[in-house]
Amino acid sequence: MGNYTRRSFLEASALVGASSTLFPGVLYAQTKGASDITVEQIEAAELLAGISFTPEERKLMLQNLERIRTNFGKLHELKMPNSVIPSMVFDPQIGGVKAHRLNQKEPNLWQPPKVDRPASDEDLAFMTVPELSSLLRYRQVTSLELTHLYLSRLKKYDGVLHAVVTLTEERALRQARAADAELDAGYWRGPLHGIPWGAKDLLAVKGYVTTWGAMPYRDQSFDYDAEVVRRLDDAGAVLIAKLTLGALAQGDVWFGEKTRNPWNPDQGSSGSSAGPGSTVAAGLVGFAIGSETLGSIVSPSTRNGVTGHRPTFGRVSRVGAMTLSWTMDKLGPMCRSAACCALVFQAIHGADSNDPTTLTTPFSWPSTKSVDDLRVGYLKDSFSAEYDNQKADQATLDVLQASGVKLRPVALPDMDTGMIMFMLSVEASAAFEDLTLSGRVNELVSQGAGAWPNSFRSHRFVPAVDYINASRARTLLMQQMASLFESVDVIVTPTFRGNGLGITNLTGHPSITIPNAFRPVTDTPNPARRQPDSITIIGQLYQDEAVLAVADFIQNQTNHHRQRPPIA
Repeated sequence: MGNYTRRSFLEASALVGASSTLFPGVLYAQTKGASDITVEQIEAAELLAGISFTPEERKLMLQNLERIRTNFGKLHELKMPNSVIPSMVFDPQIGGVKAHRLNQKEPNLWQPPKVDRPASDEDLAFMTVPELSSLLRYRQVTSLELTHLYLSRLKKYDGVLHAVVTLTEERALRQARAADAELDAGYWRGPLHGIPWGAKDLLAVKGYVTTWGAMPYRDQSFDYDAEVVRRLDDAGAVLIAKLTLGALAQGDVWFGEKTRNPWNPDQGSSGSSAGPGSTVAAGLVGFAIGSETLGSIVSPSTRNGVTGHRPTFGRVSRVGAMTLSWTMDKLGPMCRSAACCALVFQAIHGADSNDPTTLTTPFSWPSTKSVDDLRVGYLKDSFSAEYDNQKADQATLDVLQASGVKLRPVALPDMDTGMIMFMLSVEASAAFEDLTLSGRVNELVSQGAGAWPNSFRSHRFVPAVDYINASRARTLLMQQMASLFESVDVIVTPTFRGNGLGITNLTGHPSITIPNAFRPVTDTPNPARRQPDSITIIGQLYQDEAVLAVADFIQNQTNHHRQRPPIA
């Protein structure tokens, strides 16, 4: 075996990073197939790990490192599907907040209000879940009518929006007919019975491809339904489409195109829940299920002007969903209003024996939480400086204050989340190890410095010790958030100002993002185009009901969630 200098090691690492792993596994790429590891290689690897040892210590390591290298090789030969979970389970309660566990979900007490069927199908398509539920239960519309309406709109507008991977038409028509038969017989499953919906295409649906938005998986299928799909089936909802996501839950570019914002189709819909955001905004589905690891519900909800609920970590099962990060992935509803989100969440939340992170905690809708009784905080410093959406955000605060809500100024923990956030990319690198090692990661559309292929390779060099210590720092962050929520129940914040998005995704806190502005778009051929913006409400762990209640209260005083895009 030839001699290695520091420079040659770094050059080799750049070329074969896909075959490396955690330090001392950074040695694996350059020593694979060689007879011995050398002290020179150890010294070079120390550069990437940010550590330094003496010549004597390096020599003493040699035997251990050979054994570790052998075990790395065995791990690489063990082909594990994306669905296999680690033996370590993230629990947001570690920060000091304990969930009130229940053996089963509380019964649904919500009853649909009486509403009249609108004069046009266009108006019908944009009705909220509570309104559609009323029309269905009182038989002013059939599920089959709604299903045909939404399918026709998906087919009509998808050439502009590129938001559909697969129409589940045969399944949908079968479900709609079954729903109508039950409703005609007086059997009502609940608020979602007969309502057509769309699933982000990282959810498994038996009989249909589940592409994860990525070219290497475009023909992939599973012989089971994701747990969320199963629960919505039980609720009587009608799945009509599998909707786009940016490849492997990053951005809005998938193997078919870039999904578009119906308020301005020259612009992408953001991601990674690109299709759910676009189709809900355009009135192509009654509601949708998205997912978030770091902004994938919040960002497309903002971009498309819809309402997105990111539940507390562990309140919704992820079984049958693509894994990106075992400690950060969350599934949640994307809808036209907070009340819609609440009714969808009510159907999908609760413990699942196949997802050890899940538990059942109290939730009721209509909410038992009165806004008058909630302690509402706001991130004062984030609202103070000048920024694009400041006027609209202040108007939202004014709505609360005019109703008698006393806003309490608070601040999020002052911790650099960058030293923790790399955990996400390390977990993603593990989840897609086979894709990286096989070289098929090169088939993804995006290949830049910030895209998954480069991240998967780069984060194989993260030392295991530092991953564990980042997890420990995460515990400190969770403890600080627990202390913050001793004084408030919810916090109102500009959606992307400050570090709330990163912090709350690491700690597992729930949020809801609601539209509060539609600014004119300049230099456009269509003067009806708008740029949506939003405000976000963060809640204490397991207090999703409070978050939804505050958002619902705001939306009852405003009409931003009722706006419709030009789709042109």
